[in-house]
Amino acid sequence: MIRNSIYIISFFMLFISCGEKETQPIEKHNPPVASNNGLNITFPDAESFSFFKTETIGSSSMEGALTVPGNVAATVLPSGQGASQNIILFNNSDMASHYSQLIQHQTNIQQIQGVAIKQKQLELQRTEDLLAHGAVTGQDLINIQTELAIEQNNLANERTSLIEHESELKSGGFDPKVLRNAKAQTAYVVCDIPENQIGQINEGQTCDIVFTAFPSETIKGKVDGIADIVDRETRMIKVRITVANPSNKIKSGMYAKVSFDVKKGDIISIPKPSLITVKGKHYVFVKVSSNEFERREVQIGEHMGGRVLVFDGLENGDEIAVEGVMQLKGLSFGY
Repeated sequence: MIRNSIYIISFFMLFISCGEKETQPIEKHNPPVASNNGLNITFPDAESFSFFKTETIGSSSMEGALTVPGNVAATVLPSGQGASQNIILFNNSDMASHYSQLIQHQTNIQQIQGVAIKQKQLELQRTEDLLAHGAVTGQDLINIQTELAIEQNNLANERTSLIEHESELKSGGFDPKVLRNAKAQTAYVVCDIPENQIGQINEGQTCDIVFTAFPSETIKGKVDGIADIVDRETRMIKVRITVANPSNKIKSGMYAKVSFDVKKGDIISIPKPSLITVKGKHYVFVKVSSNEFERREVQIGEHMGGRVLVFDGLENGDEIAVEGVMQLKGLSFGY
């Protein structure tokens, strides 16, 4: 009995001593925070941030190709109804509207200038002669002058509207004169070139085009025009390229990659693992502080060895992530 009591007391004391042991605190880590729609990723813990390896980039003398995305903005088909102009199928409905209204204003201008105004000018001369001989009144002369002024005002309004639609077409990369003379079985590819690379592109220059619909085929195109304005937000300039389309297999709206041969003394290049592509756009992650990365879109050229040429989006001295990039992609885009 005494022995059993000793066992019970010993077990109770052991239970108490186990309950008195200090509980070890669980180490907590603050998760990274993505802000500004995923453009910025902040790491509150320095240990987590040290997981990512970076490289400071700089330019070097290289030759390569500037590759940019493009799309078939319009195709030209022959009219089957004997019209004086071919049919132009635009990818953008606004461009189609501007072009059709431009044609209408041109027709109105020809009608007003070639018929209505000439007729009123002849009537004015006749009325002035009749007034000199007392055959009409001064009011008759005023009425004809008023009618002529109205037609001249209509002409001015038509010309103003014409200029507005011409401006919109040019902003979209189209020259109205080129469209009026467009040959059937021609496709127009429009792409955006970074402002700092437009000096490498010239009218008449050839380029290589690979359409998404025909990935194994490279088609030659020729630079047909360069827009006169720079987009204020993207700092891009639209370039129009003509492509022969004899079988009409190239359709308006198709996507493509356009490559231009360029030669430049100083070109930035980055390691391939540092680059990610999402929905046709290319990005890198730039270290902007001791615990923050910034997602930045870049315009790239060809791949040379283990590196990729970058024509826009980075500057000498930028520090980019080269390891852990897929983790940053998941944090930035949410997957």
